[in-house]
Amino acid sequence: MIKKLFLILSTIFLLSSCTMNTQTNTTNNQIIITTKDGTIEAELYSDKTPNTAANFISKVQSKFYDGLIFHRVIEGFMAQGGDPTGTGTGGGKITSEINQIPFERGSFGLARTPVTKEISNDSQFFICFTTQGCQHLTGDYVNFGKVTSGLEVLDKIKQGDKIISITLK
Repeated sequence: MIKKLFLILSTIFLLSSCTMNTQTNTTNNQIIITTKDGTIEAELYSDKTPNTAANFISKVQSKFYDGLIFHRVIEGFMAQGGDPTGTGTGGGKITSEINQIPFERGSFGLARTPVTKEISNDSQFFICFTTQGCQHLTGDYVNFGKVTSGLEVLDKIKQGDKIISITLK
């Protein structure tokens, strides 16, 4: 009887430990983008854009972005990547979590077509080079994160540069 009780309690403890570890891993909102010029660290706004952040993290965990390119880079504006075709036409759809977080230097946004604000691309993202170049996007595009380290690496991105990897921090 004591052996059975010990076995049951041990199993419950083990299962609860596994559950706690899983929860910790899924709430991580820190990412690292590795490029040929170094790394860019960023924080995703999981509290304000939960579906967008969860989708991005899921793609990071599956290594979706590894080896893709920055297919659109406009000086003074932004660097855009995450298109599996490399043309700006690939990726799926996700409901937009439009917010009023001001776009500024280092902000992460979701690409979308000009047809509707309600739907964004589920994989293509951009990072703002300047506040002046991006501030007009506030309220029209999903702002879902910000660079916390590596702005000097962001400034070196050129069209066609590879995203070596994106990982969770």
